[in-house]
Amino acid sequence: MPVDVKYTTRATATGGRDGSARTEDGSFEVKLTVPKELGGPGGPGANPEILFASGYSACFLGAMKAVAAKGPTKVPADTTVTATVGIGPRSEGGFGITAALEISLPGVPKADAEALVAQAHQVCPYSNATRGNVDVKLTVV
Repeated sequence: MPVDVKYTTRATATGGRDGSARTEDGSFEVKLTVPKELGGPGGPGANPEILFASGYSACFLGAMKAVAAKGPTKVPADTTVTATVGIGPRSEGGFGITAALEISLPGVPKADAEALVAQAHQVCPYSNATRGNVDVKLTVV
């Protein structure tokens, strides 16, 4: 499916999971560290799963706001999306990721919140990118 690209960004990683990554424009730079659970030293630093969870949660909240702008349900200012991302070996070989989003829409009736979340899941670029590849669990809390 073609995409009418409106924005692009570039980032470069060096050293892999135990290195660093930086955007071309210098607006973001991060030290990367392999978690102990994956055989690394752990300690200060991020990893690709942290970055994916951060991006997905922010993007999904943006998708909810975009959907809400066209409908009756409003997104409260104190809305949160918490993404839990896991990584591990797949039975078919290689590695895979899991994703779960917990969405809190304070004061919004549960049925309205669930409808908004379902619509946002169809709009969010991260949801569209993972659809068919990653089982994403959505929970309104």
